[in-house]
Amino acid sequence: MENNDTTFNEQINTEEFVVNIGPQHPSTHGVLRIEATLDGETVKDILPHLGYIHRGIEKMSEHLGYKQSIYLTSRMDYLSAHINNHACSLLIEKACGIEVPERAKAIRLIMDELQRLTSHQLWWGSCAMDIGAVTPFFLGFRDRERILDIFEANTGNRLTMNYIVPGGVMKDVLPNFVSDVRHILYEVKNNLKEYDRLITGNFIFQHRTKGVGYLDKETAISLGCTGPVARASGVQCDVRKLYPYDGYEKLEFKEIINSGGDSWARYVVRMEEMRQSIHIIEQLLDNFPEGEVRTKIKGILKVPAGEYYQRVETARGELGVYMVSDGSAKPYRLKYRTPCFSNLGAVNAIGKGLKLGDLMAAMATIDLVIPDMDR
Repeated sequence: MENNDTTFNEQINTEEFVVNIGPQHPSTHGVLRIEATLDGETVKDILPHLGYIHRGIEKMSEHLGYKQSIYLTSRMDYLSAHINNHACSLLIEKACGIEVPERAKAIRLIMDELQRLTSHQLWWGSCAMDIGAVTPFFLGFRDRERILDIFEANTGNRLTMNYIVPGGVMKDVLPNFVSDVRHILYEVKNNLKEYDRLITGNFIFQHRTKGVGYLDKETAISLGCTGPVARASGVQCDVRKLYPYDGYEKLEFKEIINSGGDSWARYVVRMEEMRQSIHIIEQLLDNFPEGEVRTKIKGILKVPAGEYYQRVETARGELGVYMVSDGSAKPYRLKYRTPCFSNLGAVNAIGKGLKLGDLMAAMATIDLVIPDMDR
């Protein structure tokens, strides 16, 4: 009988092909198109396409007053609305020499860290679901909703709060604010143990993330990555430590740095950051000051002519606000340096060589909010 074994030993030649991942319908938020070049199931190149939900926020700011333009930032990274508003308020206060009451500073930082918690909780649930676990998504939202209840009760809104203003905060918190926050923190600390039992200690999740989506320190720096993405590659970049604002320099907390560089390291960094946020809030509640919550300022602000810059640490990294003032009641130019835009540059670096399924897992650990890119 004729031997056909040589047929099976011949090398199979394959051709690369391009797959479009997204976009979804333009009426939805979070629209991103990934142009992935594949060789079979292996990713060879990734080209992200933006602009599907561009709203002209920076240009709109040139036609609004300084107070009004602040609230457009809530619509960029809508999971860090408090912190975005905080950055703009700090910039205006720096430019105009406005002093903020101590009670307002404490409220701002508590709201910022609660916002960071809600963002990481949503990320934890969606990250697990992207890898195949459904239950964590509901548990993450369960805990997040309780914090959003506090936001709603004290600010009137749950997502785009518009609460932090130049000079302080819009209004004082409710009398039961401290006790309500303490109760929430107690529950979240206990529930983090449940998170670890379900996902952190899960063998399948570890197998899907360890050694997957590697981003080395030098590449992270060259791409301008910040936040948990950079810190998971060993980069020291926490703005709260390097350039503290509104009292972070008085608080004791750790900058979580992990040199692993893979999807697992990015997961671990965010999990530890949740615990650090709880620790920060507890310190603020233990020394919660009395007094005014807002410095009286003019109805129409005119910022002295010049160039100004302010940075803060959002849930996804450094948000920088650059402003040029010509001395009028409207900014001549407002430019936002958003963390998600810079972190998106890491997609190609971490994705090359991965299988298509692992690409989804790696992108989940970057934690992208698309409106933060399209401005």
